[in-house]
Amino acid sequence: MRALILGCGRIGGGLAQRLALAGHTVMLVDPDPATFANLSPGFSGRKMVGDVLDRAVLVAAGIEQSDGLAAVTTRDDVNIVVARLARLVFHVPRVIARVYSPQSAEVYRRLGIQTVTTTTWGINRIAELLSYANLEPVASLGSDVDLMDVGVPALLVGRPVSALTRPGEIHVAAISRGGKTFLPHAGTLLEADDLLHLVVLATAADHLAALLRA
Repeated sequence: MRALILGCGRIGGGLAQRLALAGHTVMLVDPDPATFANLSPGFSGRKMVGDVLDRAVLVAAGIEQSDGLAAVTTRDDVNIVVARLARLVFHVPRVIARVYSPQSAEVYRRLGIQTVTTTTWGINRIAELLSYANLEPVASLGSDVDLMDVGVPALLVGRPVSALTRPGEIHVAAISRGGKTFLPHAGTLLEADDLLHLVVLATAADHLAALLRA
């Protein structure tokens, strides 16, 4: 993937380094050259100093050939303007804009712009960790879906996977058992010491907790 990252703050820099380590082609743009000092010495992506609102800068950075763009500057208005430009003018296939305001994020989603709201994500994650200590979040897919590792409670041993499945909310993606991981079907029976790898809608965390206690 050819990724264009706009903004080299903590998120932009970290994202650029992670994508580069994964073997993707990365171009990082920021108007302040001092921000690039936060990158690791081994960063393999390219860097460009320039105004991310400048069309000429975007073209020089390769926006026309990019497979994905992340607008993660410190300003919501800049991120949204660039995201809309990337989507509507340059037709970049995947565009993400980071916004701080949850209210603005909802408006932009209605305009067809995929957003990541760090404030909302942080609130949801802290609430989960405080309320459901028995659930171990592994990763998040955007701000709405989490990956969780959950041990099988004693009362669910011998029950089928379907007992934990809720369409659109909770899905058992895989099971680790006896040193091996496999993909289950609805009738797979849960065994003691199973480790379940779940895909969970963020708003369904309390529902999952209730199922595990049932």
